[in-house]
Amino acid sequence: MLERNHLHIIKEVNRLKSVTAAAESLNLSQSAVSHTIAKLERRFGVKLWHRKGNTLVYSQAGLYLLSLADKMVTEFEHAERVLQEFAQGRRGIMRIGMECHPCEQWLMGKIQQFLKAWPEVDIEIKSAFRFDGIAALKANEIDVLITPDPINTEGLNFRSVFNYNLCIVVSEQNPLYNKAFVTAQDLEDQILYTVPVGYNRLDVYTRFLDPANVQPRRRVPIESTEMMLQLVSANRGVAALPEWLVSSHESRLGIKGIRIGNKGLQKSVNVGVRDDDLQLDYVKGFIESTRSNV
Repeated sequence: MLERNHLHIIKEVNRLKSVTAAAESLNLSQSAVSHTIAKLERRFGVKLWHRKGNTLVYSQAGLYLLSLADKMVTEFEHAERVLQEFAQGRRGIMRIGMECHPCEQWLMGKIQQFLKAWPEVDIEIKSAFRFDGIAALKANEIDVLITPDPINTEGLNFRSVFNYNLCIVVSEQNPLYNKAFVTAQDLEDQILYTVPVGYNRLDVYTRFLDPANVQPRRRVPIESTEMMLQLVSANRGVAALPEWLVSSHESRLGIKGIRIGNKGLQKSVNVGVRDDDLQLDYVKGFIESTRSNV
């Protein structure tokens, strides 16, 4: 059977033009090298080289293996370095799952710092409102989950990296436009646009409307944040969105974000990873690069 050590020997013999020198370079005895090559030649019924005076002349089979060794030995050495970097947390593929479109927009403003610091870590982003991020993270379908709604789950660790206020977005034509904050009762006659997740994961319901025993006239789930803002701009309804996201569109669309309740409704973006992956340097680096306050 052809093995890696055969290729190392062939490559070194060619480089040093001597079996004795190659053996010394590989920390082997000359007899061990000669025996290894002789056994390989007997196994396949070929000669790899012969002597012509003081010169080693490679046969056609020897030249083929030398060509293979030039490529494969380098690949093996590279693979060993990569494995060492994996072990040190310096290399890998990080699959990031998103549970909200605003989270994706937020990440795009933060990712450059990480990409520059970790050039040998590839990034894949899975963005979908309707996929179960917790289940995907536990099943190793993704490596990082970015969500505004973490769920305490055994084996998973969530870190809050960015705090923000949720607000109600209204158009200039909406009667609520000039209010300093909205009450739950203010939304009773409004169409409310939200991201398409269950009611139990919408803070505007669980922390604002439900405690007041109030429901909006109608709730309309929409995946596209831009579509939500366009509908609000046309005074078709109001939306519950992060304040930081709305502020960059206010003058262009004639809209405004209004505080939810007198004290506001604070949220956070959370980065979730498996407990076992917290030791990886690039995972820790990603969490650090995403920490910010607005």
